[in-house]
Amino acid sequence: MTDFAIRYGDHVTRARRDGRPVVALESTIISHGLPHPDNLRVAREIEQTVRDNGAEPATIGMIGGEIVVGLDDAQVEHLALAQDVAKLSVRDLAIAAARRADGATTVAATSAIAAAAGIGVFATGGLGGVHREASVTFDESADLTALARTPIVVVCAGVKSILDVGATLERLETLGVSVAGYRTTRFPGFFITDGGFDVDWQLDSPEQVADFIRARDEQRVTEGALVLANPLPRDEQLDPELHDRTLESGLRLLSEQNITGKAVTPFLLSHFHSSTEGKSLETNIRIILRNSALAARIAVAATSGSAGPVGFAAP
Repeated sequence: MTDFAIRYGDHVTRARRDGRPVVALESTIISHGLPHPDNLRVAREIEQTVRDNGAEPATIGMIGGEIVVGLDDAQVEHLALAQDVAKLSVRDLAIAAARRADGATTVAATSAIAAAAGIGVFATGGLGGVHREASVTFDESADLTALARTPIVVVCAGVKSILDVGATLERLETLGVSVAGYRTTRFPGFFITDGGFDVDWQLDSPEQVADFIRARDEQRVTEGALVLANPLPRDEQLDPELHDRTLESGLRLLSEQNITGKAVTPFLLSHFHSSTEGKSLETNIRIILRNSALAARIAVAATSGSAGPVGFAAP
């Protein structure tokens, strides 16, 4: 093994050896998405939720320049507590490895690494996408182009509502990324159940999603991801009026403080947390736990219908 090869946590190595289902998890939610001490507590809850639903969690991150698929608890804690953890998209991985950096992987990087490791299902909160005013700033998340070339199922609550949801859906269509609602034909808006747009396809069970994986692999026509949009129940969403007021004030602050690029999303999420007195944080946690449970059930369904985890590379 070279200095820069992907390393697998012991629990993931055992799952690979035994042919058990595995779910990929990102690490930016640990280092950049949630405040301490919630980040460490929720990271552990996410992993336990995956286990409770029959799969093995593989939280992905970088420790000392080494990509790890299946961080152990001490490594998760390190990323939760360290102050200098880099936020890594796909383009950053080799540079960060050369610098022997600690890093947390975004949706784009987690998807790419998971696919390289043969893991076919990934749970996250919400995708990145096309930012508001992108016609001027050209600000668009690398999540979108990464998903266009990555054969993985991403279970999410749509795209973050701080983005241009309609433009993001248009870009996903242009890039050939499959999109389906889970038991709905309305695309969710992360904190809110209905993001205001229809989707063309609906999948109603983990078994149907597993059929999608098998159909894609057998057809060998498309290499892109499936964005499976799993909305919160309406009684669990953030109050839509509170959401809209908070978003409006946050966008105004962005403009006033000239905040751009990678700083936009963490700034707005922090603004939501403070302005909603923690209600958005509670909603965010419900989202990722629900998505993790569904992703685990999908991984189980996909594995039970094949000789092993779908697309899983040999150890």
